[in-house]
Amino acid sequence: MKLVVVSAGLSVPSSTRLLADRLAAAAAPAATAPEPAPADVRVIELRDLAVEIAHTFTNGFPAPALADAFAEVAAADGLIVVTPVFSASYSGLFKSFFDALGATDEDALTGKPVLIGATGGTARHSLVLDHALRPLFSYLKAVVVPTGVYAASEDWGAEGLDARIGRAATELAALMAGPAGPSTGRPLPKRDSFEEVTPFEQRLAALSVPGPSPAP
Repeated sequence: MKLVVVSAGLSVPSSTRLLADRLAAAAAPAATAPEPAPADVRVIELRDLAVEIAHTFTNGFPAPALADAFAEVAAADGLIVVTPVFSASYSGLFKSFFDALGATDEDALTGKPVLIGATGGTARHSLVLDHALRPLFSYLKAVVVPTGVYAASEDWGAEGLDARIGRAATELAALMAGPAGPSTGRPLPKRDSFEEVTPFEQRLAALSVPGPSPAP
């Protein structure tokens, strides 16, 4: 089983890569439990691919290293993506990578379990998970795990971050293992579908109060 981590951190070392590594360390063994060997983890540092990502938009095709990264993402059983927050959203490098991936293979993320994460200097940017990252990966037809992980500067070493990492990693592992995979031992809740929705007219008819019986 393969777990691919995409980190958009710019500095060395970076808090973005640190969060990505901690998420992977929690998800890799959970994805294959109870087997002792953890999932195979591949880390993609977007900083190293920045020039190739930019050239993709002008050349129309990815260079070899970027093409390899796209292939790794497409072949992954699960994906962890982490970005720093710039101007209350994901970084331009992060967005450009997934724009280029979508232009190369629009179905690369279809149905793929994705754990979203972000780092920033203040907790006020934590809404980036639900207002930017979750809509992006929903648009790309990925299956985003319910728990995203945001780490502000004050979260490192503070109580609560480890619990969020563990919960998100468990959710990702369950999706990677499948509906009744070994990591949970029980099926995931059934998702609603439009085919199962009762038509509005039928619901309205069920609520209608019968009128008075006609006079004999």
